[in-house]
Amino acid sequence: MPVIGISGSYGGLNLGDEAILASAIVQLRTHIPGVEIVAFCRNAEHTKTHHDVDRAINARTALRDEIIPEIARLDLLLLGGGGILYDSEAQTYLREVMIAQARHVPTFAFAIGIGPLRNVEERRAVRDGMNMMAGITVRETGAKRLLEEIGVDCPVTVTADPALLLTPEPFTGEMLRAEGIPGDVRLIGMSVREKGAAAPELDSAAYHALLAEAADFVVRRLDAHVVFVPMEQADLREAHQVTACMASPERAHVLRRDYGPRRIMGLMQHFDMALGMRLHFLIFGALAGIPIMALPYATKVSDFLDALGLPPRPAMRQQSAGTLLADLDRLWDEREEYLRLLRQRVPELQQRARRTVPLAAEVIGGNFAARGGGRRGAK
Repeated sequence: MPVIGISGSYGGLNLGDEAILASAIVQLRTHIPGVEIVAFCRNAEHTKTHHDVDRAINARTALRDEIIPEIARLDLLLLGGGGILYDSEAQTYLREVMIAQARHVPTFAFAIGIGPLRNVEERRAVRDGMNMMAGITVRETGAKRLLEEIGVDCPVTVTADPALLLTPEPFTGEMLRAEGIPGDVRLIGMSVREKGAAAPELDSAAYHALLAEAADFVVRRLDAHVVFVPMEQADLREAHQVTACMASPERAHVLRRDYGPRRIMGLMQHFDMALGMRLHFLIFGALAGIPIMALPYATKVSDFLDALGLPPRPAMRQQSAGTLLADLDRLWDEREEYLRLLRQRVPELQQRARRTVPLAAEVIGGNFAARGGGRRGAK
């Protein structure tokens, strides 16, 4: 059976990336029974412990001479998914791709996100790497637009984020109590993020105050408690800074324990509404069938809203307290209409997400058969 590598920002750093990997593995094993999966990640021990992979390689710390033999035995290398090709990081994530392409191992872009990408060298590296792909799938139209802008002339197919196909695990009442979250009140989920390389235009002080106003508003308007969901470790600090700005911090809870993406999806089912910045927090909310309001910091968030048919929202840096609170009020009053739209659009996005693995399998099918059963069999 074929050996497939998958390279991305895996290793427990971000719940969205972990959701992508978990979903990709399920799809690969379902579509290609017996496949051997090798993950090129940032923490091999975490990946081997939490995911159904056969091998895991620390791509950030492994030497080139250690990486080459691992890639040489692959029948296909998947890049992604997730938003990994952006300024300051793109060339790092392309390292395994370049090694594979130099050794004629087919490469495939697996529902990736792209941007911001302003650095000339990074744009050139992404262009050259993508133009040598056996296939390219992206999760949003903005990524396809950016690829065309930087000179990628290979066909690009827009599918959808693999995490849309993940299934939840229950978040029990006992788990809520262990977090100090009451189970008999209205709960509103919130997600914040740090500035970081993927969101360079955020003004931390301004958005902390803005989100505190939003949190206080839903506490008053809905007689609710607010639950901050850290999608990665850095979000904890941001959540505590927002709660420090709140007038009603006693109604705010920040998750303290570590949970996998499926468990967080189960938690989302306890929420009556979700307000957030992180893309996968919003994806989990949509899957849970609750009203969601995005605070876009990147085109990938805006593209997700567009794919759901939801009204566009101003970028985070353009938000005003008055507009945000009015929109929250309207979302709550019109929530049934929003939910009808989600019930229609989410299955459509899931159907698009299911296209990614079959497209990758077409590449490996032709190459695998042409080599008489794969690289290992051909040796």
